[in-house]
Amino acid sequence: MDNTHSIAAPAPASAPPSLLLARASTAHAYFMNHVLPPLVVIGLLLAVWELLCGRPGAALPPPSQVVTDTWELITQPFFDNGGNDVGLAWQILASLERVAYGYLLAVVAGVSLGVLVGQSTWALRGLDPLFQVLRTVPPLAWLPISLAGFQDSNPSAIFVIFITAIWPIIINTSVGIRNIPDDYRNVARVIRLNGVEYFWKIMLPAAAPYIFSGLRIGVGLSWLAIIAAEMLIGGVGIGFFIWDAWNSSLVSDIILALVYVGVVGFLLDRLVAWVGKRVTRGTTPA
Repeated sequence: MDNTHSIAAPAPASAPPSLLLARASTAHAYFMNHVLPPLVVIGLLLAVWELLCGRPGAALPPPSQVVTDTWELITQPFFDNGGNDVGLAWQILASLERVAYGYLLAVVAGVSLGVLVGQSTWALRGLDPLFQVLRTVPPLAWLPISLAGFQDSNPSAIFVIFITAIWPIIINTSVGIRNIPDDYRNVARVIRLNGVEYFWKIMLPAAAPYIFSGLRIGVGLSWLAIIAAEMLIGGVGIGFFIWDAWNSSLVSDIILALVYVGVVGFLLDRLVAWVGKRVTRGTTPA
């Protein structure tokens, strides 16, 4: 006779009511404090826009007409008919690819030069006046000289992004390095850290909030620069899409593209801020 008995698996424990209530309260508070206010403001702006532009003879289309005119672009962002006739998703991805190359180059060069200027008084006196002059040159003013030098639109656009984003990274990094407390430097001397150890264990962690502030400014300027540059260099990209829509008198397409540009710029800023929070353990402002 088989005396074995089947043992029923224990039912998964459910979360206690108090924990569920706490989570619901936290979600409600987050919605009320962070989600609802922008939704209300956006709704009011859309209503005002609809009232002002919904009248006959208005120069700009109301939001309802924008959605109607651009519905195919909204619902089919990945179409590809060859050449420059592609969906908005491909246009944005092409622009983001250029931004990624130019911005990463600016991060590497900007942080390196910022550390040099922050550490060396001689470098500060020699390079800072040059930086202050070059950073005042508008981004698009660099485009003709970059086109002449590279003889190609794509590297020229990447150079414009690089030269636009590098200055706030250099400046903020150098300020962060110069503001490292003397106590940190003294500790490094006491425990006899070499140059590489001092860089990774003292310098970068102490200056990280300043560095990431510069990185956030730089990524915003990168996105601004590529939109403007693509209007002139042509090819695939959200900037060229806006310019081409203007030449074709497609105002609704322009408005939709501007919405996408703003959303992508916001997400890029949030991404860099999120990385900064993780690296600096919450000391970088959101």
